[in-house]
Amino acid sequence: MTTPLHLAINPVSFGQVSTCLLRELYNREEDISLTTLPAHGQIDLSTQEEDADFSAWLQKSMANFGTHHRRTNRIFKLWHLQGSLESFSNEQVLFSFYELDQPTAEEINIVKNNHAVLFSSELSVQVFRNLGCDNVHYVPLCFDGFNFAATKKEYHSDDRIVFNIVGKFEKRKHHVKAVQAWIKKYGDKKEYALQCALWNPFLSGDQNSSVIAGLLGGKQPFNVTFMGFMQKNSQYNDFLNSADVVLGVSGGEGWGLPEFHSVAMGKHAVVLDCSGYKGWANSENAVLLNPSGKIPAYDNMFFRQGAPYNQGSIFDFDEEDFIGACEKSIERVKKNRVNEEGMKLKKKFTSARTLDAILDHMK
Repeated sequence: MTTPLHLAINPVSFGQVSTCLLRELYNREEDISLTTLPAHGQIDLSTQEEDADFSAWLQKSMANFGTHHRRTNRIFKLWHLQGSLESFSNEQVLFSFYELDQPTAEEINIVKNNHAVLFSSELSVQVFRNLGCDNVHYVPLCFDGFNFAATKKEYHSDDRIVFNIVGKFEKRKHHVKAVQAWIKKYGDKKEYALQCALWNPFLSGDQNSSVIAGLLGGKQPFNVTFMGFMQKNSQYNDFLNSADVVLGVSGGEGWGLPEFHSVAMGKHAVVLDCSGYKGWANSENAVLLNPSGKIPAYDNMFFRQGAPYNQGSIFDFDEEDFIGACEKSIERVKKNRVNEEGMKLKKKFTSARTLDAILDHMK
């Protein structure tokens, strides 16, 4: 019997994870049937290097779905909780990312109506178990060795210590707070640089620019740069490799793929010790920033108070503690620019391990 899958194949995190798992199945020469989100046949591999054989295998797998799938077959779906009550199977195994702490009645109902729900954050698992959902399980994500690898390139001609901050621009990830605190301490100092790959694909170009302008308050230090959306994973890989320290300070995260990949490729890190980050970041491979408490997540854009989804709080941090953690990361860079402990992550968190855990729940 073919293994049925319902996945989004696109440039954002859901698509990147889906593609990584599909490549593992492809390398194993597994026979699968595939349908895609938001509609069958919608595939966007524009971030990936061209691979004609892999693309042909995907097309064959989608053809299989129409001829082989039955609702009695258990299916694996990777998607938001919202939209996952719908299923092509009577028994769906859902992999999702939950980032807050107050599941709504709608979210609890969706979880209970799936055969199993997998989260990449142990905290998310505990939150739902505390509310009577005994079908939730922890499955860590993995290093994408097809798209990401440490490089030997020289990106800067001097000894400046370069920080990266990455991700989808939104309140939850504390980008504004972290960048403004960094500028206060290190702005216009030639020994340091900050590279910001901050872009929200759900906002227009003008909206993204407006957020950046508000963050800067009319003055951009010479050692702070903002990058646009990177069309290719190869570009993003170069970006991650070009820094010494990555800043992972999201107040609620399912895993933190860019930060994880950076550390696994030997970069140092400042990581807020909370949510999905705790699955891979520890005091040996990162400078851990202790949360100062919690604040409401609502931003009237992606998180709206009273909505049927995405309710609750995110972790926060103290600005002085953040700068103290940056100072400790600078000390680590001066001692050794390569984070040897971080590089162990790619051997521990493999796509084979993640896929095997998923398939165990499909049995």
